[in-house]
Amino acid sequence: MARGSLTAWIIADRLAAMRRFTVAVAAWLGLAATTLAGCSSASHAPSAGAAATSSSTSGATNTPSGSPTTTTTDTAAFTALQSRYHAQLGLYALDTGSGRTVAFQADQRFASCSTIKALAAAELLHRETDAQLNQTITYSAADLVDYSPVTSQHVAGGMSLTAVMTAAVEVSDNAALNLMLNQLGGPPALQSALRGLNDPTTNADRTEPTVNSAVPGDVRDTSTPRALAEDLRAYALGDVLTPQRRAMLTGWLTANTTGGPYIRAAVPPGWTVGDKTGNGDYGTRNDIAVLWPPHRAPIVIAVLSNRGAKDASSGDALIADATRVALQGLGT
Repeated sequence: MARGSLTAWIIADRLAAMRRFTVAVAAWLGLAATTLAGCSSASHAPSAGAAATSSSTSGATNTPSGSPTTTTTDTAAFTALQSRYHAQLGLYALDTGSGRTVAFQADQRFASCSTIKALAAAELLHRETDAQLNQTITYSAADLVDYSPVTSQHVAGGMSLTAVMTAAVEVSDNAALNLMLNQLGGPPALQSALRGLNDPTTNADRTEPTVNSAVPGDVRDTSTPRALAEDLRAYALGDVLTPQRRAMLTGWLTANTTGGPYIRAAVPPGWTVGDKTGNGDYGTRNDIAVLWPPHRAPIVIAVLSNRGAKDASSGDALIADATRVALQGLGT
């Protein structure tokens, strides 16, 4: 080989080696970054009580604690569920660790119905002093409405505000919602509080039982899956409430007695679920929840539905089926 050619070959060979080294270093750095990111985002799923005392980094701003990575809209699967149940469906689910979301008609309005009870109770926890929570709320038989199983037992002596809130969230007592709204200053006061959570969507206009009318096209007492999920997240996982007050809220949610066939029916064994259901006319069936899977960050989910006809029965199994699709989309 000629001297000039040998020199050129040596130079080319060294340049190629340098390129291979550069690629290897870059690959190693990328792997290290991925590993570190995975370690930093993993979290052990606490029990419901412990979850209430651990604050999300988002606070009241309704922003994900993890950076948003992927939004999945599994249109085919959710559309198939709508057809099977002859229903309209809206869903929003957020993995608070990764920021990954699953959404289907997440910004479409549905009647909120009794899901609003969780938000009313949460806002009272945010606003009232300990003395106010312990005060006795008095009312008469005239204040009772259909489905008031707890408040109807205490007309003579009244109930503490905390007991009223417990009845509203754990049992979905309807008169209890009206007593909470009265304590807040009426539905407009609740709506104003939600606006303070950066929720420009949720409307609070009426009391029980008309809050459940769910007339198509009527925007009163409506919200969207995204707005309800973010509100629940702010109260149950953010820093809107103190740790002690968060513990009270998540304790009521996890003790809810009305949620068995819905989101709870779809989660894997070993998960903790705190939810608030709702139902109304036009086949309305809703459930909003915080899920605590083992060894990972909480998931917030809202599933709302209706069936169009005033006297239609609700498609209850739809809520669980839609939740299963959402959890698969989140990679759980």
